[in-house]
Amino acid sequence: MINSLKDLRKIRKERLPDLELRQYQDMKSQRLQIMVCAGTGCSSSGSKPLIDHLEKALAGSKLDTRVKVVKTGCFGFCKLGPILVAHPGSIFYCNVSHRDIPELVEQHFIKGKIVERLLYEEPDTGEKKRSLQDIHFFNSQKRVALRHCGFINPGDVREYIAAGGYFTLENCLSGKSPDDIIDTIKKSGLRGRGGGGFPMGLKWEAARSSEGPEKYVVCNADEGDPGAFMDRSILEGDPHSVLEAMTIAGYAIGAREGYIYVRAEYPIAVDRLENAIAQAREYGLLGDKIFNSGFGFDIDLRLGAGAFVCGEETALLKSAAGMRGEPRPRPPYPAQCGLWGKPTLLNNVETFANIPEILSRGPAWFNSMGTEKSKGTKVFSLAGKIVNTGLIEVPMGTSLRQIIFDIGGGIPGGKKFKAVQTGGPSGGCIPEQYLDTPVDYESLKTIGSMMGSGGLIVMDENDCMVDIAKFYLQFSQDESCGKCTPCRVGTKRMLEILERITEGKGQMEDLYELEDLSREVMDASLCGLGQTAPNPVLSTIKYFRNEYEAHINDKECPAGVCRNLLDYTVDQDKCISCGLCARACVAEAIIGEKKGRPYFIDRQKCLKCGACEAKCPKAAIYAH
Repeated sequence: MINSLKDLRKIRKERLPDLELRQYQDMKSQRLQIMVCAGTGCSSSGSKPLIDHLEKALAGSKLDTRVKVVKTGCFGFCKLGPILVAHPGSIFYCNVSHRDIPELVEQHFIKGKIVERLLYEEPDTGEKKRSLQDIHFFNSQKRVALRHCGFINPGDVREYIAAGGYFTLENCLSGKSPDDIIDTIKKSGLRGRGGGGFPMGLKWEAARSSEGPEKYVVCNADEGDPGAFMDRSILEGDPHSVLEAMTIAGYAIGAREGYIYVRAEYPIAVDRLENAIAQAREYGLLGDKIFNSGFGFDIDLRLGAGAFVCGEETALLKSAAGMRGEPRPRPPYPAQCGLWGKPTLLNNVETFANIPEILSRGPAWFNSMGTEKSKGTKVFSLAGKIVNTGLIEVPMGTSLRQIIFDIGGGIPGGKKFKAVQTGGPSGGCIPEQYLDTPVDYESLKTIGSMMGSGGLIVMDENDCMVDIAKFYLQFSQDESCGKCTPCRVGTKRMLEILERITEGKGQMEDLYELEDLSREVMDASLCGLGQTAPNPVLSTIKYFRNEYEAHINDKECPAGVCRNLLDYTVDQDKCISCGLCARACVAEAIIGEKKGRPYFIDRQKCLKCGACEAKCPKAAIYAH
């Protein structure tokens, strides 16, 4: 049980040597630690059986008392999993499989020699990088919200304390008033990282000034954007930072209960949160009289079913209360009338993860990063047509070009960059001409997109922007709760127009109607889902209008994506008459004789499914 600052310092002293070893670069130490990513990305690549094989191999070599295996959170380099970092020295091994374990044990853990073939190789130079700190992907970032991910064991509260955890909470309860805390948050310039970008100090102040004996703190962990996994990674790699921040928030606004609304599709995050909450209660960091103060606070989980609309704050609060997740008009805002009709402070995971550092280091430190109106750092997930798929954190104001081509490594296969989607289904598609735009709330808004929660999906020359707009609108239309007509019906009509265009049945009048309808849906929808759903459509029409016109006027898809606008042809010089294409064709549209003359396709029968192209061993069938 932790009752005082003295108790925190005792635990920190006991566990600090483990953390110091992870910062020590000299490999001569007799103690070794192996940090293995146990986040969702690496787990899907096989990190769990890798850990089992590693522990058995160490035990078999009688090294289990000298070498410690530690499960940690996401390092961010998701494409290279499973990832293993050996300390001291921060030796970064990637794409490790159980077959590599005997060599790692023999060479690294017994002989102290680095296994070169498992090191990261810079794609441009081919140079092997030994240490995690030597890899450009990592050393070009500034980690605040992700500060502990990949560095501590998220399943052990003592490691979080050794890294400085819960010291900020103790300091707040013993020496700061709620007004002092809120004033610090206001001075820091922190804005909500969930997408809206509202100043956090003002939100906390509004919740504190609301009258009522019962108030709540709620964490939005319902991350629904396609390709986004920022909040999930924080919860998997550093759950206690969120618990500490929520407890501080409870003290600041006068709440004694908190809830984390997390999607059930995040089983690892849910498991880590349940473990963290149990540990915090066991150590007296949640519950009554925390640090022997007069303040008590507890946290519980609410599992969401993955409805995108529940990312909207009023819909989330209704769902958390056990009702259908539908938005309601605002005002009143949740700070006045939220969970069960009581004043509620609602922030997302990344926002909360910044709080302990801001209160520990001070507002001037946080203010020193970012731009004039967008302070601090931002976590982004990089997905799509990009070399370094993964998770990064950079100062606000970093340009899209630097994120995509410097940290992200550019476009794979020498393909040409076409666009980047920011803000998920609520954002816009940004073309090459705006790659030097700084990533902050105001700059993205001026070019027809938004920050959103931080998902960045990169597209190359092979992507059809009309099809991309259709994909995002289909997602928004499917996720609409149906409460308001503009969103329920308007997005459906917009989708029907896009489907006509991609099927080669569109007219130029459809394009004008699509633009008008988009603006009507934006203006009249009840919540942010409907208000922002047309953004991908309007941005692609604005920046890629020529692709829409090609679909409508020429009945062609320049990127060769829209199936109904394609024709499949057999290259007679390449065809070896093997007959595999004919066997794959369910429409019997491919005519020829095995081992005879080259095959050809009857376009009247062809369903344009692409099965023949996929089966051809000589790439003799192509779409055009």
